[in-house]
Amino acid sequence: MIGNTKGAEQMAHLLERDDALELLASELSRASGGRGRLVRLRGASGTGRSALLEAAIGRADSSGFRVLSARCSREDSTSPLSSAFRLMGAAGTFQEKDGSAEEREDGPRLWQALQATSAEFPLLLAVDDAHFADPASRSWLIETARRIDCLPILLVVTERSQYDILPPVPDLSRALSASSAIAHTLAPLSEAASAGLVRTVTPSATTEWIAECVRACAGNPLLLHALLEDVGNCSSSHLPETSAALYPGAYPAAVDWWLSSAGEDTTQVARALAVADQDGLREPYSELVRLLTEACGTDSARTLGWLTAMTRLGMLREGADGSLRYAHPLLRDAVLGDWPTERREAVSRSFAEVMLRRGDHAEAVARQLMRSGPVGRGWALRALEDAASIATHADRPLEAIQYLRRGLEESDSDASRQRLLNELGSMEYTYGNSSAGVQRLHEALIVAAGPNDRARTAIALGTALTGRGEIRDAVCLLRETERELGGHPMAARSVQAATVLLTDREQGLRSAEYRRLLDGTAHGVEALGAAGRALLIRHAAIAGEVSSRRAMTQVRGLLSEPADELSEPFLLGAAATVALWADALEEAESLAERGLAERHWTRLHPVAQMLLEVRAEIAALRGDYKMLLAEHVATTTNRRPGPAGMDSYALHALTEMGRFEEARRLMQGVDLSEATDSWELSRFLYACGTLRAARGDVAGALHDFLDCGRRLSAHAVISPVVVPWRTAAAACRLAMGDRSAALALAHEELRLARIWNTSRAVGRALHAVAAATGGQDALALGAEAVRMLRQSPDAGELVSALLSHGRQLASSGQRAHAREHYQEAAQQAERLGSTRLRTAVERDLRTVGARRPYASFTGSEALTGSERRVAELAAEGRTNTEISSFLRVTRRTVESHLTSTYRKLGIHGRDGLEAALAAGKELPIEVVEQPG
Repeated sequence: MIGNTKGAEQMAHLLERDDALELLASELSRASGGRGRLVRLRGASGTGRSALLEAAIGRADSSGFRVLSARCSREDSTSPLSSAFRLMGAAGTFQEKDGSAEEREDGPRLWQALQATSAEFPLLLAVDDAHFADPASRSWLIETARRIDCLPILLVVTERSQYDILPPVPDLSRALSASSAIAHTLAPLSEAASAGLVRTVTPSATTEWIAECVRACAGNPLLLHALLEDVGNCSSSHLPETSAALYPGAYPAAVDWWLSSAGEDTTQVARALAVADQDGLREPYSELVRLLTEACGTDSARTLGWLTAMTRLGMLREGADGSLRYAHPLLRDAVLGDWPTERREAVSRSFAEVMLRRGDHAEAVARQLMRSGPVGRGWALRALEDAASIATHADRPLEAIQYLRRGLEESDSDASRQRLLNELGSMEYTYGNSSAGVQRLHEALIVAAGPNDRARTAIALGTALTGRGEIRDAVCLLRETERELGGHPMAARSVQAATVLLTDREQGLRSAEYRRLLDGTAHGVEALGAAGRALLIRHAAIAGEVSSRRAMTQVRGLLSEPADELSEPFLLGAAATVALWADALEEAESLAERGLAERHWTRLHPVAQMLLEVRAEIAALRGDYKMLLAEHVATTTNRRPGPAGMDSYALHALTEMGRFEEARRLMQGVDLSEATDSWELSRFLYACGTLRAARGDVAGALHDFLDCGRRLSAHAVISPVVVPWRTAAAACRLAMGDRSAALALAHEELRLARIWNTSRAVGRALHAVAAATGGQDALALGAEAVRMLRQSPDAGELVSALLSHGRQLASSGQRAHAREHYQEAAQQAERLGSTRLRTAVERDLRTVGARRPYASFTGSEALTGSERRVAELAAEGRTNTEISSFLRVTRRTVESHLTSTYRKLGIHGRDGLEAALAAGKELPIEVVEQPG
């Protein structure tokens, strides 16, 4: 490599070397006058020591000197005086001896020959790479330097002065007086000189490209000319970052030579640092020294010295965070060179072990393990699993999946493999790779040993198959697993409970599964366990067989009992759903958040969808439409024919926000042709009907509502707590002039609502009955409906009831009373944030002579009591977690209240809370009386 670049090096190696050339000229003149001494040219590899020595030889030759030269190598170190013999051999007097010659005889003979030669001509003794000379030759050179002060002999040697991991041999001047030896150190080229050389070779290069070349070579003439040989045409705007892009490869060869001259230990540390740099490992200076020292088995002081020296030379640069990295990615890549993959992996493995011992974050350790081969040690698997858990909780699922895949390579038992496969399969399925997820879960079920593990894996696999539309396969799998677990009642009951829930997505199978569950009560309901009993309570509520008070008493009783780990998810899901239907929103939300926080089972479990729907229903009641749309985007994966769980809530949100065209596109984008007869389909049909009704398509809305009701009723889903399709259909019948049909639907809804007996269900049904009844009788029914709905959490239904009752009052001549209802409806619609309802309110307000300014019902006075309490605490600087703990509500409730508060106050975050609370006031409705 050196021979190939010799011509190109001449220009660079003598740049900024005028002082060294002047010194050599002066010393040659001094030696010709009979005053010789030793001149040491010191410098790092590639800085031009050899080129400068050749310049000295040329000048000496032209000045009448006889030149004797030799280049030392590592091979010389084993043969005494081999370097000295090679030097003197140039005089034709001596040949190299074998190792049998007596050193004490050869040394004087060499000196005598040297004296005899200098008597004829002044001599230049030029020794390149003297640091490689054998000890005997070094001693002879030192002794020669002592004796030539009165002889016409100039001894010029080059020595490598770069700091290496292994201590260097003592320099030649160590045992000499200051008058016998003079040293000159060659510094790297300055940035200006390097840039000038690059510009000379490539005149068209940009300033940025030149700067990159300078950084990649760090003032080293050898590297700079090698790089220009590879990329001198400057055909791209940026320097390549990998050696593979270079041709003919002079630069990586030069870097390899630079490393080779530094020794094996230095090369090991340099490459380990390159691995750390390439992997983005950013360590503070002191920690980097420790990491490299322990990973490479070197001395810490020497490692620190090397890093310091390389930083001063410009090979390494310190980042803003205090970490060290190579000056340019190309330099780093060339340092790694063709280092075998197994060596790189070994370094990463060593890094991981060192980081683990010093207590680094699990993900930092795992990132190193990701780049190493299998370790075969338990600590590696634990680190990868911990990292996956951390990434999951931080909502970085794709990273967690990578950690788990790597963990499979470290798995050393069926138990650990089953655990990993179960978690990995669930995550892969959830985040878009359903085929891989199902395959992993199948494998996990095969290796699962314990009954609980088999139950958990079967439930996850059944949920995955159901999500892919393979519900019958899922049911077969779960029934088979339930039979296999016959000797383990707790595990078997959990599998049966999962089967019951999953058949909600296939109404044709649902009835049979509930019959099987009911048959289990033959020996007492306790035989079903907590999961089965909770599902029966939920089933009774759906079938219209139990009141809300009794259902809540029963689920609260179950919650107070100890629950096993397999039954708890079903208990939480059923209890949260019943609490939602019973208008106990805070309790329902708390149970849902508690369940969803348990990520070890909620990722792929039938209860997870239940809890998400509870949370979505609460958000819909509170008007948190943005949350519904965000949740729709986040959870709609692995689509199968028909609507997904969040489609109906997203459609509801878009309708309420008045974004009808987007809602229409969502509705038309869901393929119903092959949809299974599931709850998701029924809810979606109801949401479609709501959209059509809002757009004035009453006939189309009625068709959707009746289709929804037909499907639910065919499978004993009778109660209006699930979907109030009867009241919606009654409103359509009434709008189409069929009052008797509307009244029949409304009365049936009221009968069923009184069984469940919550203010929301009864108030909604009373509103429908009042609207369908008409006349004076409707006034009392409408007033009762409004009274009931004021006690419910459903602001949307209250607005509709207020408007309907207001119209009845206006028709009966009670315009002032009607206006009060419209004003209350306006406040509720504003607080809910429903554009659809606000539009309807404004239309009715105008009929009674009231005008509502655009900013009405905003400001601090528009806040509810709960919103105000949360806002005041937030304005004091409390965090959401602190507010949640102080008020004993869930964190999501706090977030929901703050979102609503920001909207009403017209601010974007906490910074404006204090001022807005102090200044905001409700703007009153301006009333303009109309004639008559």
